[in-house]
Amino acid sequence: MSQEKVAKYKEEKANRKKIMKREKRMRFLRNGVMGIVLVAAVGWVGYSAVNSYIESRPRDSVEVDYTAVSDYLNGLDAEAE
Repeated sequence: MSQEKVAKYKEEKANRKKIMKREKRMRFLRNGVMGIVLVAAVGWVGYSAVNSYIESRPRDSVEVDYTAVSDYLNGLDAEAE
C-alpha cells in the first residue's frame, strides 16, 4: 500500500506544473463565468427597477377635440349631395 502512495506522489510531483496550470485555468474560467452571471443579474435587476419606476409614474392625459374634423366631413357630405 505504501508503495502505491509513493508512486502516486511521484506522479503528482512530476505533473505538478501541468496540474497547477489546469487548476489556474479552471479558476480563471469559473471566475469569468461568475462575473458574467453577476453582471447579467445586476443588469436585469437594474432594468426591472427602472421599468417599474417608469410604469408607476402618472401619465399625462390629452383630450383631442374632433369637432373641426367632423364639421369638415359634414361639409363635404353636404357638397356631395
